[in-house]
Amino acid sequence: MYPPTLQDQSGHGNVTKALVALGANRASTVGGSRATLECALRLLDRESAVRVARESRYYHTPAFPPGSGPDFVNAAALLETTLAPDALLALLHRIEAGLGRERRVRWAERSADLDLLAWGDAVLPDRATFERWRALPLDVQMRKAPDELILPHPRLQERAFVLVPLADVAPDWRHPVLGRTVAEMVAALSPEARAEVRPADAACD
Repeated sequence: MYPPTLQDQSGHGNVTKALVALGANRASTVGGSRATLECALRLLDRESAVRVARESRYYHTPAFPPGSGPDFVNAAALLETTLAPDALLALLHRIEAGLGRERRVRWAERSADLDLLAWGDAVLPDRATFERWRALPLDVQMRKAPDELILPHPRLQERAFVLVPLADVAPDWRHPVLGRTVAEMVAALSPEARAEVRPADAACD
């Protein structure tokens, strides 16, 4: 596990390691999907309360749920931040909006999708709520979205398009509820699921 907080060497507060998934499958205000994700990371790194400590490679992945749109470009980042979880999520949403993201239909095509996966080892708002959202069947997931921040992301352990990029930046992060590292969760994916996550060729994006 990562420690929930580390002392900021500047003396301005505690620094937390946070994990973020990035995805796009529609052009944004700055260009194609990969250019959009690169821009999102630059915007994050400009924030005084955020540092992009590690970035993953870029990957092509099928849209989820299957058939819901064109392929995505996906990536992941390890951030160091002095922001609280809600404030970090609000920042991610502001960056999405600035890149043209419109939140109208769940799991529709999107120009920028920045998901907060984990904030240190925090389980928010509590373990019972996390377990309830983790257990939702797919048809209910497609209709319902939580009205509060759930951490870790309740389904990150199921999704190759999240786990494979995440293994580039945080293979040793251990899920505070499931007790498995990112590397272990990747290894538990089916070969078919892993094969769907293909390294992206920048020239073809």
